[in-house]
Amino acid sequence: MTEPKKKKNNTSNWSTLLLRWIAVGTKRIQTIPKMVWWGLAVVVLAVYSWVFYSFFVEPSGFRWRALYGDPKYPEVDGLHGCDISHHQGDIDWSRLRNAMINRKPIQFVMIKATEGADYVDDRFHENFTEAKNAGLIRGAYHFWSVLSDAREQATYFLNNVELEIGDLPPVLDVESKLDDMPIEDFQREILTWLHIVEDKYHAKPIIYTYYKFKEAYLSDERFDDYPYWIAHYYVDEVQYQGKWKFWQHTDVGRLPGISGFVDLDIYNGSYYDLKMLCISKKQVDDPMQEEILNTEDSDSTTTFVYEEDSDYELKDSSTQSPI
Repeated sequence: MTEPKKKKNNTSNWSTLLLRWIAVGTKRIQTIPKMVWWGLAVVVLAVYSWVFYSFFVEPSGFRWRALYGDPKYPEVDGLHGCDISHHQGDIDWSRLRNAMINRKPIQFVMIKATEGADYVDDRFHENFTEAKNAGLIRGAYHFWSVLSDAREQATYFLNNVELEIGDLPPVLDVESKLDDMPIEDFQREILTWLHIVEDKYHAKPIIYTYYKFKEAYLSDERFDDYPYWIAHYYVDEVQYQGKWKFWQHTDVGRLPGISGFVDLDIYNGSYYDLKMLCISKKQVDDPMQEEILNTEDSDSTTTFVYEEDSDYELKDSSTQSPI
């Protein structure tokens, strides 16, 4: 009787084959000259460095220099100012009022007031009062939100910000739009906010945006009459070719009285021009505006209500009847 043949162990054969291939490969690698290895290492390092620089360093290179180099601000004609929000924390206004940039004094300050239709900056009322006490020309800005309706945002701004004679016109800070929103619809929304706020103060609001956003979404003749505040950082001169009133030239500025970084701005004109841009007595003395701005009732709260194709009507929030 013959014994059955034993089955071959294929797994063992494959393992043996793999080990032989590895051994052969190792011997061949060992025969490669060291100079070739060094050459390959240099190539890999060069490729890695190029990728890292192109995607991480170059896009923010100017910011790195602004952060870690010596402060250097544009040497241009105009007036210097800054813009602030709760991010600047406690401000020593006695020091800030005497701050200098390129041997020129700070003369105006833009202050964040509201955002969307439900947020007032935590420091707005304090900063707005202190700016006036410090003798600085002040402005208040609304940060545009893509999550809220234009009318709601305009009404919310007007209900929380009381500009006075000598203040800069209202400011709309617009930096974003919904990707799927047609440009025409977006522009209509922005114009709605501008028109509602302009109806109150009879002064054209200032539009803040960065220059590429302006060129992409706000290059329409309907916006040409509005004063522009253009953001363009870490350059010697603003690249925007249109007319502009203010230029935000850095977000990593340093000023006495403010710990940490602060945005710095330049007004494109003289002090007289800046004062002429501010809300004037003539604008407030308009019959309709005088009623809106000067109505006071110590026993009730006044809110602004805006309806399409209508003017503002002041209403008492406690009774919802016209005042």
